[in-house]
Amino acid sequence: MEAKVTWQGGMAFEATATTGFKVVMDSSAEAGGQNSGFRPTELLAMGTLGCTGMDVISILRKKKVDFTGFEVRVIVQSASEHPHVFTDMAFEYIVTGRSINRKDVERAVELSETKYCQCIAMMSKTANISSIITIRELEWASAHFPFFACVNSVSRD
Repeated sequence: MEAKVTWQGGMAFEATATTGFKVVMDSSAEAGGQNSGFRPTELLAMGTLGCTGMDVISILRKKKVDFTGFEVRVIVQSASEHPHVFTDMAFEYIVTGRSINRKDVERAVELSETKYCQCIAMMSKTANISSIITIRELEWASAHFPFFACVNSVSRD
């Protein structure tokens, strides 16, 4: 992989990588920027979410889990002193579907967090990694009539 950033003025940079897509980064006005793009650390968190999310989706598909929605969230805590490394990352994996077997989701998350996700592997060098799983089971009405959007939530601590 190759990546580069090009200064756009102030504290803004345009970032590109091998794929050719572009992302704008900037800092807050208090830090000399114009607040016109993502903070670099936000991109680290989002990249980690994408990495683990892609793993979990791939594993759930292989297990033939009948999911209709998937989301991963993270709350990040950083050190108070420079270089402000991530110290805690609390993930929530939210799976929506029909007759979802919790064990399938737990195993997919476990494999991602301990074996496949290179971002979590790197982040775990400085951050405590924790996770919860929320399963939103679609009820019969919402499965047959999506406009009802009826869901039940079940969480794992």
